[in-house]
Amino acid sequence: MGKSSNQKLKLLYLLKMLNEKTDEDNTMTINDMIAELDRYGITAERKSIYDDLEALRHYGLDIASRKSKTTDYYVASRLFELPELKLLVDAVQCSKFVTHKKSNELIKKIESLASYRQAQSLQRQVYVSNRVKTINESIYYNVDRLHAAIAENKKVSFKYFDYDIKKEKAFRKNGDKYSVSPYALSWDDENYYLITFSTKYNDFTHYRVDRMTDIDLIDEERDPLPDREHFDIAEYTKKVFNMFGGEEVLVQLQFDNSLVNAVIDRFGKDVVIGKKDENSFCIWIKVAVSSTFFAWISQFGNKIKVLSPESVIEKYRSHMRDILAQYE
Repeated sequence: MGKSSNQKLKLLYLLKMLNEKTDEDNTMTINDMIAELDRYGITAERKSIYDDLEALRHYGLDIASRKSKTTDYYVASRLFELPELKLLVDAVQCSKFVTHKKSNELIKKIESLASYRQAQSLQRQVYVSNRVKTINESIYYNVDRLHAAIAENKKVSFKYFDYDIKKEKAFRKNGDKYSVSPYALSWDDENYYLITFSTKYNDFTHYRVDRMTDIDLIDEERDPLPDREHFDIAEYTKKVFNMFGGEEVLVQLQFDNSLVNAVIDRFGKDVVIGKKDENSFCIWIKVAVSSTFFAWISQFGNKIKVLSPESVIEKYRSHMRDILAQYE
């Protein structure tokens, strides 16, 4: 491409170099810009650069200047500030459901929103030691397809699998497809789950998205929710405790005062806390009584106690006896 045709791209190349090469700590002079444009086969005079900078400001680019021995120019603010980009990079890197390959691709795209020097600091920011990542590369596209089904009010079909002791896929239902009515996607305990509703069973259920394959939208509307049924995804995930089902029961729990943070982290700030005595407090909460619920309360040892109902207390005793029996 000759210089005459390249001249038409001058403003675009100037925009590119300012975004990529400048920030508050890294600036360019007019001479720097002229030299950089020359690398692209574009000649420029100082006056034309001033006019171009003004045009870019008019366009919305926040170009600031600083005077010392020379006048230095840089992009002062961007759509995303550096701390925000670090948060996004950390979220991608720490997400178990995003594979290593897809994490690297996404982080590269996030880096393009910063200057070259800032992008280097993002790379130093992202390392997380021995992070377990999913091995199902297709999850990234599965999530997009499931969102589309929910938005279009369509059913979906898919195959669902577990891993066997050889770490190979073992498909449920002998490899036959599930056909479900998707209502929400939830990211819980570092995994993505599809939450569905079944008219046949008049209940919700859920599936790990990273264990789904061959997802297809079905040209059939979802099963409608029962009249006056209001689906609250936050309430649903709170009840099932990390996506394990169980009978929903109103339970009274007693906690040591040191566990207030743990209770608020688990149930939110709206949970009603009542004083039991000087050293403990109580809450009433509806939970899905399951092995996951018992595992959650077990981690606190003798600092937590199930007060009622008696049926849940007995189930917890039985759960603990089964565990202890392995060591007798």
